[in-house]
Amino acid sequence: MLKFLKISLPLIAVFILINIVVQGITYKFDQLRDQQNSMKYSTVTAEMRDQQLDCLAKNIYYEAGHEAFEGKAAVAQVTINRANSGRFPTDICKVVYQKNVVYDRVLCQFSWYCETATIMRPKNLAVYKECQEVAKKVLLEGFRLPSLKTAMYYHADYVNPGWNKRKIAQIGRHIFYAD
Repeated sequence: MLKFLKISLPLIAVFILINIVVQGITYKFDQLRDQQNSMKYSTVTAEMRDQQLDCLAKNIYYEAGHEAFEGKAAVAQVTINRANSGRFPTDICKVVYQKNVVYDRVLCQFSWYCETATIMRPKNLAVYKECQEVAKKVLLEGFRLPSLKTAMYYHADYVNPGWNKRKIAQIGRHIFYAD
């Protein structure tokens, strides 16, 4: 009987150890599967996506409405780059309508919002429709201009803000900068 216990105790210990390892691996795989499944389904509703598209289209309209497709797409891409950067709000509308107070002065990230906040309805509907299409291409279809992968800021070519940022491109009437 003693000999049987000497042999079976190590076997029982090995069995317990194997069981613990298998349970640990199973637990980890279950976590990974749950994480993968949660990534498959976005928490963004259709209503939220429509609102983001509208905010992006308005930003394109007021910032680059009369530019060629690339100029419009560039403005949209900078807006999305900011939302994805972790340094700006993660919501596109919050990026577009973001205001900062500097020395008791309110500054908008996009000047049109401070200047035309009361006239937020686009007047040229054909141009606005084109801006909506560009917003869809960039936001929903993932269209990107490779030269603007790191672009976070831009200004019109007739303005000199004196930024100490690296210039990466000029598209239409806008000069684009990386951070």
